[in-house]
Amino acid sequence: MDILSQAITSFLATAAFGILFNAPKESLIKCGIIGMGGWLIYFLLEGYNHDPIVATLAATIFIAVLSQEMAKIYKMPVIIFSVAGIIPLVPGGLAYDAMRNIVENNYNNAIALSARVLMLAGTIAFGLVFSEVINQIVKKIKH
Repeated sequence: MDILSQAITSFLATAAFGILFNAPKESLIKCGIIGMGGWLIYFLLEGYNHDPIVATLAATIFIAVLSQEMAKIYKMPVIIFSVAGIIPLVPGGLAYDAMRNIVENNYNNAIALSARVLMLAGTIAFGLVFSEVINQIVKKIKH
């Protein structure tokens, strides 16, 4: 039952961000599915090996590859799918906790949380770039 609730809430969060991002109406369900798939990969991997970095990387690569394929199929920009799909993975709660600890003068916790936020954000960026590099290599091999 936990996976079902995770799937539903991640789908809704991703589709809702697609609305805020002004994604075309016909792409909202596709954006929701991409974000839901990425979140479920993250959720299952993080629960299995307790390493959020590896889970975030795997989910980001999944989202980026699927976004590129959906963009080709539906002839839309990749950014519509990738930005909306990444939203569930963004470590906003950790960033909030880091800032709260700074305000409360709890600098040791703030530094530790900030380091985790930077690692997760860097992992998201790396996954998106890595996926694009692989896509470009595959294009060159095909031609």
